[in-house]
Amino acid sequence: MDDFLFRGDLADVDPDVAALVDLEALRQARRLILIPSESSVPASVRQAIGSVFHNIYAEGYPDPDWRDFDQTQILAADMRLAEYRRYSDARYYKGTEFADLIESLARRRAAELFANDAVPAEDLWVNVQPLSGAPANNAVFSALLQPGDTIMGMDLLHGGHLTHGSPVNRSGLLYNVVSYGVDPTTELLDYDHIRLLAQEHRPKIIIAGYTSYPMAPDWAAFRSIADEVGAILLADVSHVSGLIVAGAFPSPVGHAHVISFTTHKTLAGPRGAVLMTADRKLARKLDRAVFPGEQGGPHMNSIAGLAVAFKLAATEQFRALQHQTVANARRLAQRLAERGLRIPHGGTDSHLLVVDCKSIVGPDGTTLSGDMAARILDLAGIVCNRNTIPGDTSAFGASGIRLGTPWVTQRGFREAEIDQLADVLADVLQGCMPFSYLAAGGKRTSRAKIGFETLEAAREAVDRLATAAGLDYDVPTLEEYPKELDAAIEHFWLPFEGEDDEGWRTIDIYGDEAQAFLDAVLPSDVLSLGVDQYQPTRVLNPDGSLLANGVLHRLHANAYHLHVDRAAGRVRRWLTALSDGFVDFDPYDLTAKVPGPVSVSPMADAPDMSLYDVDFSDELAGFDPCKAYFVGARARGPLSGEAKPVFTWEEPADQPLKTTSLHALHKELGANMVPFAGYDMPVWYTSVGAEHIATRTGAGLFDVSHMGVFDFRGPGAEAFLNALTTNDVTALEPGSAHYNYLLGVDGIPIDDIFIYRLEPDYFMMVVNAANNDKDWAWITGLQAGKYQIDPQRPGIALPGRDAVTIRDLRDPALGAERRVDIALQGPASRDILLGLHGTPEDKARIKALPWAGVTRVTLGGYDMIVARTGYTGERIAYELFLDPDKAPALFKDLIEGGATPVGLAARDSLRTEAGLPLYGHELAGDMNLNPADAGFGSFVKLWKPFFIGKDAFVAHERERDAVVTRFRLDSKGMRAPHPGDPLVDLRGRVVGRVTSCSIDTEGYSLGQAFIKLSHAEEGTPLLVFAGAARTKPGTPLGELSIGDKTVVPAAVTVLSRFPSRKK
Repeated sequence: MDDFLFRGDLADVDPDVAALVDLEALRQARRLILIPSESSVPASVRQAIGSVFHNIYAEGYPDPDWRDFDQTQILAADMRLAEYRRYSDARYYKGTEFADLIESLARRRAAELFANDAVPAEDLWVNVQPLSGAPANNAVFSALLQPGDTIMGMDLLHGGHLTHGSPVNRSGLLYNVVSYGVDPTTELLDYDHIRLLAQEHRPKIIIAGYTSYPMAPDWAAFRSIADEVGAILLADVSHVSGLIVAGAFPSPVGHAHVISFTTHKTLAGPRGAVLMTADRKLARKLDRAVFPGEQGGPHMNSIAGLAVAFKLAATEQFRALQHQTVANARRLAQRLAERGLRIPHGGTDSHLLVVDCKSIVGPDGTTLSGDMAARILDLAGIVCNRNTIPGDTSAFGASGIRLGTPWVTQRGFREAEIDQLADVLADVLQGCMPFSYLAAGGKRTSRAKIGFETLEAAREAVDRLATAAGLDYDVPTLEEYPKELDAAIEHFWLPFEGEDDEGWRTIDIYGDEAQAFLDAVLPSDVLSLGVDQYQPTRVLNPDGSLLANGVLHRLHANAYHLHVDRAAGRVRRWLTALSDGFVDFDPYDLTAKVPGPVSVSPMADAPDMSLYDVDFSDELAGFDPCKAYFVGARARGPLSGEAKPVFTWEEPADQPLKTTSLHALHKELGANMVPFAGYDMPVWYTSVGAEHIATRTGAGLFDVSHMGVFDFRGPGAEAFLNALTTNDVTALEPGSAHYNYLLGVDGIPIDDIFIYRLEPDYFMMVVNAANNDKDWAWITGLQAGKYQIDPQRPGIALPGRDAVTIRDLRDPALGAERRVDIALQGPASRDILLGLHGTPEDKARIKALPWAGVTRVTLGGYDMIVARTGYTGERIAYELFLDPDKAPALFKDLIEGGATPVGLAARDSLRTEAGLPLYGHELAGDMNLNPADAGFGSFVKLWKPFFIGKDAFVAHERERDAVVTRFRLDSKGMRAPHPGDPLVDLRGRVVGRVTSCSIDTEGYSLGQAFIKLSHAEEGTPLLVFAGAARTKPGTPLGELSIGDKTVVPAAVTVLSRFPSRKK
């Protein structure tokens, strides 16, 4: 009859999945895998997992009487089936007769493996149904505990497991957890301390068993402690179960009340878990907790695989494997220690060890993190995982890596190969160069690089070891999957036929970042290259020496062919390493990273070079002499002899006071007007305090139309702005904005700015009013190539300058295209803005606008660019960019809608309270403060290979010992500090200077100050001499008489750099 069965091999039915399976098989063959919780599952086990047992449901358990059968009795299929036909079983589904047999067989084989002189197989109850270790442990808890009961397990940071009470796991959420750890000196378990903890907290369950603690536990000591406090001892031996059954590790059988373990680690079985006990009462509870408590139908195909794995585990070959696994781990620990790496806990008794990466220290004092170590090792072909070690305080800040020997031992490694592997590991780890960036909140984020030669040598060594190691399958060639083969050549650094022959070869480079990547790597003007155009170029080493001559041909927007005349294989691997982002490519700048990622692939056919008219006899052929950056540029030195002048600026004297288009309205509203930044501006309308509170509780309306607004349009805009400013402009998506800086070549801010990306090639920039003319002169001068942007290479110029149009949006000649800024800030701002009439679509855009988002709408009849940004610390905040002629009417409409007009004084108090900088106070000024000084170093992206002022900023950062932070007077009504007033510690030593101060929402004097790092921590008590510059010299302290007055400092407390963020 016709049926609906799907037939055919995987490659025929789903070649995409088949290709991915082959890629994974290739990974396992080409890599040396040191994950302790992984192993190579034998082909026979994999065959059972893929069997027809996968097709059935079998909720419930086999006949309980079958637990007493040995293997021979279980495999007496005729009698067992006769019993099934007569008595059936207790499962919820029928058709489970063979499920009963395979599950009973797996249970019996497990019992026989773990039986010992103290507990024979007949007395061991086994449940093989848990789907993995977490459900198995959760079944134990739900069987034996009530929510809120106390459990005691090893701290995850010291080597425990998530399910042993981690606060992010169900075990930590449902139960009261008491954690034990290792002795901080010996890094070994302290059983006396564990006993004291147990006596104090009386846990219901004590868990012994670990994921990264490598030493053998004293099972008898744990049982003694458990008995003393009336606790159940749960031995989670997931990692070492294979070692235990082979006699290579102490067994908990006869000590633990309950034993749990996964079956896919050293046991080399399928994904699954086992529960085991010699207590029949506990057994019944555990059975019910697994099913129906934790899960429904068991995975019978996995249980079939378990039965096979348990049979293999009973062999002499398996025993030899496990003993060699332990020997290999011990030898690996010994060899790494000989190479100068610290091995926590003093070594290992098992299949795993941990390595302390903190001994590798970068030039800035940053230590190598476990995460960076694991990622770089993975690029070298060695697979491991980051791991906490004793002393770490967070799993996210692991300073170690965990290594395991099961998989490589299965593949045939013995001591000789382990020594080679250890040397590769040590070479890579000790070749890492850690460094750190400033991240948000002043914290540092660690990264690391490695030299290309070290990486290449490691890959070659790993390849030799992996190729010689055993496999139980044929390595896929991927010949029938050309797309995946191309990916494999790149991912596994596979050799490609002919690419290292003499003559020209072609490398294909594509991806959304291809243009930016190639522009950062190659010395030619990549940005000028149009589709189907080509240019001569060079590929350079980090030291500026020539790796290859090349021709770059742009095929379409994000695809290029790079034809090189030599060393095509090395060039390809070099470009791939640059795209990966972990190779050191600039001897003067470890932090730099080229844009990416991109795909880098060799092409089979040699190029027809007669199509390209290039001549490399000129030593400058393939170089853009004015290019700001390319790999090897700094080592190679200046290519252009023309040195550009350094930008200087002097403010014109005696300029007439300017006004905004809202000036008359301010007067009408009764504002007190003062000169500010060359404009006659409102300082307050009613009072500073009232306007401050109105913004915090309602909505403040600010005239900031004196601020400069420029726009940048064209295909070169992104590259131009990215090199001009410190933040990563390439990361801005259309409809988003960010805070940014213009630095001079000396690293001092020319201005702090906001950049808004409206379209892919269209940006808007807001600058400070006082700096508008200076900024315009600086930016347009750089576009013209007039000014120096790097003292080391004074002839270079900014990229993209020939493909960007720059406009001042306050220029009257622009007519209706002009834009000025009105700020609406505070919790009621959104409602007031939405009170203006408009289409549902435009109002929906406002409602959906995220922080730092930008959109264009028409509300109230006003065509506006609306950004959710501001300078008050309010999260519900908007800046509205519109025609200056329309600004007064909008201002009125917003006031009628409920907004309170706010002057400059409250704007200053709001931004001071929020910890935001003011140019001339927290930035630049008489102390030449840069963004990191101001506490905003995270807005300087040091991974950018180039931006103006980077070298000077980095040099200053190496020496910086102070930062701007907030402080508050401890008492109200005290004399307010002023900029320049000294802050002293309680011993009278000057440790800082006030940069700004105002009154906060609660009526206290709150300010910002540049304070030594040693005294900038939140909560530090200090003293301030308020008004010091105005204080007249008094009578010397030794000559004071009763009734005389003298200067007394006011007590202040250092606050957090920023207040808690509002939602």
